[in-house]
Amino acid sequence: MPNEETTPQEGVRINKYISSSGFCSRREADTYVERGVVTVDNVIAVNGTKVMDGQVVRIEGKPILPDEDYCYIALHKPVGITCTTDRRDKDNVIDYLQYGKRIFPIGRLDKNSSGLLLLTNNGDIVNKLLRAEGGHDKEYVVEVDHQIDDGFVKKMTSGIPLRELDAVTLPCEVTITGKCTFRIVLHQGLNRQIRRMCEYMGYRVIRLKRVRILNITLGSLPVGEMRNLTAKEVHDLLRLIS
Repeated sequence: MPNEETTPQEGVRINKYISSSGFCSRREADTYVERGVVTVDNVIAVNGTKVMDGQVVRIEGKPILPDEDYCYIALHKPVGITCTTDRRDKDNVIDYLQYGKRIFPIGRLDKNSSGLLLLTNNGDIVNKLLRAEGGHDKEYVVEVDHQIDDGFVKKMTSGIPLRELDAVTLPCEVTITGKCTFRIVLHQGLNRQIRRMCEYMGYRVIRLKRVRILNITLGSLPVGEMRNLTAKEVHDLLRLIS
């Protein structure tokens, strides 16, 4: 049976139409609709409004066109770049990339950290990844300011209370790689989680780099450079988050 959201007779839901344009995610599209600034053929849209072929959608008077030519980008984010689309931030990742299409970072990587950052103009995949961010493997390499030992690993992997976030970290995987370095795989996405975990243990993070998100790895991509994901990487990523 055809999906009612996509059959030509039924049209496309307004939030899906807007997200497919690359303008914003579905959730953000719902917010624009609730504000009453979205129109379809000059009629104010409401949540659930469907767009038919040939109709013109506008947000705050600006025409919004669907863009099925999705792009999926891996960036080796340098330290000092912020994962925001807010152009008021002089270090925002969008101005840094100058990509030419409206794209969004998927998730966070704090300003003082480097490594793998995914970006796309597919609002649906942004929503899916962010909604279940806690269940997605993310791998990091970390250097701290003094020597670590098996006790450090045991405490880090068993769960750390983060009072400022009113949370206890989920079990994770930690492997010592040097006197002051380790690899860690997280299954959740708390704000500044690794730094906060280390601070609780009495350590200060010197360097932190993300090297993997799910099936996408940083590999040998140079700092500051980006690449398009391969068709297989995109296929596997979509399968993992479906």
